[in-house]
Amino acid sequence: MRLFRTLLTAAAATALMAGAAHAQDVKTAEALRDKALLDRTAWNVTEDLTTNIGPRIVGSPAMARAKDWGVAKLKALGFTNVKVEEFAKPSWARGEESAELVAPYPMKLNIVGLGRTVPTGPEGIEAEVALFKTYAEMIAAPEGSLKGKIVVITQPMVRAQDGAGYGVAGISRRAGPVEAAKRGAVALLIRSVSTSDSTVPHTGVTAFGDGVASIPSAAMGVPEAEQLERLAAKGPLRIKLKLASTVDPADVAWNISGEIKGSEKPDEVIVIGGHLDSWDVGTGALDDATGVAITTAAAKLIGDLPKHPKRTIRVVMFGSEESGGSSEAYVAAHKDELPKIVLAGESDTGADRIYSLKLPAGAQKHAIATVAGNVLAPLKIYVNRDPSAHGGSDIEGLEEAGVPSIELEQDASRYFDYHHTMDDTLNKVRPDELAQNVAAWASFIYLVADSDIDFRALKAAAPAAPAGH
Repeated sequence: MRLFRTLLTAAAATALMAGAAHAQDVKTAEALRDKALLDRTAWNVTEDLTTNIGPRIVGSPAMARAKDWGVAKLKALGFTNVKVEEFAKPSWARGEESAELVAPYPMKLNIVGLGRTVPTGPEGIEAEVALFKTYAEMIAAPEGSLKGKIVVITQPMVRAQDGAGYGVAGISRRAGPVEAAKRGAVALLIRSVSTSDSTVPHTGVTAFGDGVASIPSAAMGVPEAEQLERLAAKGPLRIKLKLASTVDPADVAWNISGEIKGSEKPDEVIVIGGHLDSWDVGTGALDDATGVAITTAAAKLIGDLPKHPKRTIRVVMFGSEESGGSSEAYVAAHKDELPKIVLAGESDTGADRIYSLKLPAGAQKHAIATVAGNVLAPLKIYVNRDPSAHGGSDIEGLEEAGVPSIELEQDASRYFDYHHTMDDTLNKVRPDELAQNVAAWASFIYLVADSDIDFRALKAAAPAAPAGH
């Protein structure tokens, strides 16, 4: 009986201590949240990267400077175990570009070549237009039916808080060149994958790779696409397109990382970050200097605590997101460590306010959901009932390898107005909303880092979704 009472007392004491520790974690998370709202680190990082480095396309001298900038920045902010991990990455460089409507009357078209497009040759391409209002209409055309034509696709993008319209409209850019080539087209012009009504065109990666037949491809601003659509309804159109570009198949890129070392379980790692590269047409402020800045600033705030949380927080500046490669390279370099990566997250939808947190599958009914909901509520963020499905392109490989991920969903209502354009500049970043992002990341990541939560186990224990759900 005495042994039983002793064990009961010990259990109660343990529970009391655990409760006290939990309460302290919540207080610390709340303090981090409130401090982040006044902290200027993220703004300073964004300003420094966009001003002193500028556009950062893979293979450019600016990207090499960005690598050195990333190392210096992480060290200056107190991160340890700073690493540069090089990987092979062919690079693409833009040359001179022009387009004009030749008939029914001459009109200059403001275009930008799609990332990794093939060139037209120095004389350019002039041909009759085959215009389609949607990508699906173009796909319905039989193979060979567009022989010798310049295909124009004028499908618009729908504005949505969660950016859902991007996937639908973006297929014209991603797969359009290859599919138009299959049908005999000699070039492709698309309406920018954009939610704005601007004449400023949007670039972005298009299909490429060994054995993939493609054609010269570019995007034009929204008003010009609408003008061509109206003209095509009245009669035939002819366009002349010139695109110059080069590829270096022997180039390299880098993933750069630094850590806030865990105090008790340093081998258990939380990976967060953004991508350091950008397209060449703007300074990549929203895409993705702010993502780098948000996650770096959040981890720094945690690192400045008198005692680090139990687990290690690793910030990664991914080096080739826009044209791909970072994710695969990171997984290959860390394949032996994957079981010890307890969580991953990426910030890559600008810097407007976060409105929702998606947790890994199985965690929606765990105490972490309630605690996080309470801590994030003053930031006007709710815990989403849906599990995280895609935390970001650079952590996609980690997700496929079984690493749990989160999504701190940002309001994307205006993000695609500026995405992949020369207008993606520092003056589009709203400092207060940038700080709200940091507050969300810092407080939530701290809660996980100072816990023993096992998201893999929660997923394994979760009941399967009903058939047809």
